Amino acid sequence: MDVSEILTGLYSEQGRQNPYPFYAALHEHGPINAVPARAEHSTVSAVAGGYDMVDQILRDPGWYKGFPPGWEEQEILRTFLTSMMFVNPPDHTRMRAVFAKTFTPRRLVALEPVIERVVAERLDHMAEVGADGHEVDFVADFAYPVPALVMAEFIGLPPADLAWYRQRVDWIDEYMDVSGKTPERLARANQAAEELRVYYRDLIAHRRRTPGHDLISGLVEVLDAGGVDLTEDELISNLIVLFNASFVTTVYMFSNGLPLLLDHPDVTAALPGDDALARGCVEEVLRMESPVHFLARSAPAGVDLGGVPVDRDDNVLLLIAAANRDPARFPDPDRFDPRRPGPPSLAFGVGLHFCLGSAVSRLEGRLALPRLFARFPRLAVTQPYTYSGSLFLRGIDKLFVTTGEAG
Repeated sequence: MDVSEILTGLYSEQGRQNPYPFYAALHEHGPINAVPARAEHSTVSAVAGGYDMVDQILRDPGWYKGFPPGWEEQEILRTFLTSMMFVNPPDHTRMRAVFAKTFTPRRLVALEPVIERVVAERLDHMAEVGADGHEVDFVADFAYPVPALVMAEFIGLPPADLAWYRQRVDWIDEYMDVSGKTPERLARANQAAEELRVYYRDLIAHRRRTPGHDLISGLVEVLDAGGVDLTEDELISNLIVLFNASFVTTVYMFSNGLPLLLDHPDVTAALPGDDALARGCVEEVLRMESPVHFLARSAPAGVDLGGVPVDRDDNVLLLIAAANRDPARFPDPDRFDPRRPGPPSLAFGVGLHFCLGSAVSRLEGRLALPRLFARFPRLAVTQPYTYSGSLFLRGIDKLFVTTGEAG
């Protein structure tokens, strides 16, 4: 396949369900390739899938996130582009410094008992639903509620609001896919952003009156004390993006990882009580089944990348899921090996925009997976599953299992 055929295949339903053969084909063409001139590629001049090339661009602070034309007119884009995940320095540096004051190692350590409690509650729920051999939707009953409830407590959202909140998250995620830029999806994403802004504005006002120990209370305290350069609107934008990014990726870490782990019963049997193996499993799941498959960066100046010319302000599509299976960096890249040596995966990015919530996601995986297989050593998938229609955030949304417990 040439590069054009590979990209066409990635955008197809076949590519969404299994993009890895297309990524392997792309590796045969080298770490970076020019993108053929086509209408759907009008803003992208090259595609990179080599680990070192993707890592180099992400680490270079000169490469920036481009703003699409007319972004000021769309509420969802205004929200994205006033958050540290999407904005460029110096605004990115200014915003991240505020969150760094409250997103501390101490707060992360305090989250461990919260995760352990939520995991125990969800395992009890799975046992109840799965009694007498009944099927359990692993996503609905574990993979979604664990990170959602943990992040809700960490950030400071009332758990009763999560069902309402999830619908708005789904509308935003649908818009973010490569095929999501339809008028209908844009309208739903705008509606979600507008409603979430009102929601957070009310929540911040409540935390000012009755502060707690959550992230919002800490951020409001820092903001009101002065000495930090962050508006309340910017705070709200960052909270919306942080919650979406931190928990959706963890949902897919669990749901994408379960079939992978169940294919290796020797690993799942050894997981309980082996913290090093648990850490390795989390990293290998993130490498092999990255929830986020691509990012884009714009060139600060004209440059030659591996023989591919990229003009100033042109976009390069960075296929981080392909980079995570680069055979030049990961020998036998399609083999699951939780004790694999080598570089870290790029699942949470690197450089300026490295995901702030990645430590929470990794902690949830490290604590939850051993407990899951200790409780249900005969856990089994019962139905064929499919991946979401998105290639930006790719994951299993329904995964039916039996717990293997006697009734």
